[in-house]
Amino acid sequence: MKIEIEILINKYGQGLIPLSVLQEEFDAYSLYQKRSFLQEMSFLIIQSKPKEEDVDLAIKKEKLKSGYTPCVLLKKGISSYNLERVINLPENEMIKTFILFMSIFKIAYSRRFKEEMNNINKWWYWDLSDNGNVERILEGFHNSN
Repeated sequence: MKIEIEILINKYGQGLIPLSVLQEEFDAYSLYQKRSFLQEMSFLIIQSKPKEEDVDLAIKKEKLKSGYTPCVLLKKGISSYNLERVINLPENEMIKTFILFMSIFKIAYSRRFKEEMNNINKWWYWDLSDNGNVERILEGFHNSN
């Protein structure tokens, strides 16, 4: 995943950009790229330490039907196994999966953000509304490659 997309995802987690910004990017991807993006999101979700109740919160927040396949599978638990099962659903489930993953991420990330805010070792918890922070992240990433 490109660092610029990771920054956008974390900006979304901080409530700085709407989901539509990321959804436009996602919609333009091929099926392979969509699955790859969702795979990366599954790692970010696990890293954010979601709680089981976050799935129900995400479903309600995004007004998804609890009978949608991605919702049913993740209500069984937010494990790497279940996330992988959802990622491999048919193409017609991709947008629902994207919305659900992003909402679960935002809920869990928001909790972690309060605890880890401005941790110098974790740029993804820096204040990304500060363009100086974003520039430092990009410089650090590009200098390390």
